Amino acid sequence: MTLAIFDLDNTLLAGDSDYLWGRFLADKGIVDPAAYEAANARFYEEYKNGTLDIGAFLAFALRPLAENEPEQLFRWRESFVEEKILPIVQTAARDLVEQHRSAGHTLLVITATNRFVTEPIVRLYGIDNLIATEPEFREGRYTGQVEGIPSFHEGKVHRLSAWLRDNDGYDLADTWFYSDSHNDIPLLSRVAHPVAVDPDPTLRRMAEERGWPVISLRAA
Repeated sequence: MTLAIFDLDNTLLAGDSDYLWGRFLADKGIVDPAAYEAANARFYEEYKNGTLDIGAFLAFALRPLAENEPEQLFRWRESFVEEKILPIVQTAARDLVEQHRSAGHTLLVITATNRFVTEPIVRLYGIDNLIATEPEFREGRYTGQVEGIPSFHEGKVHRLSAWLRDNDGYDLADTWFYSDSHNDIPLLSRVAHPVAVDPDPTLRRMAEERGWPVISLRAA
């Protein structure tokens, strides 16, 4: 069976859902706007530069989940998807997903962004399988901690390997992976069909060196 894997932020989406969730919280006054936006922007730059401390970022990003009731968080998330995400859902990305679906491929999104943020976004593309960073949920509330290995950088390889052990019949020798980010080079290097999507400069150079396809899903 063939597996088609998609990164989410800046690949299927024309933006970064993790960063935009932080912007949404600041815009609504749910967090201190100036301080939170400054830290959010700094972490995003570190992510793009390849210097992100994933532990420090997740401590920052998951704190609002721990500080608010889940019912309120879910209401905010609905507004977030409508206001911040729907405008960056890409028609070409939907078409690409449908091409793989029509070919009978199993569809999977793998993202460093946490499941709370990404689960409703992935549903917009009609994809049922999601590997995301897992925010810990205990006794009816988010704790602000991470459960298991974050699906970031080499962590994506570990998390996908665990998924493959639980889902028989798939092989990386017959797997596609689409990503924009140099942070995903460890996983791109392991699949049969790596595709760079609107890649950052580092990934573009790597793709050109290794002969990987480079495509764009952005509207002209």
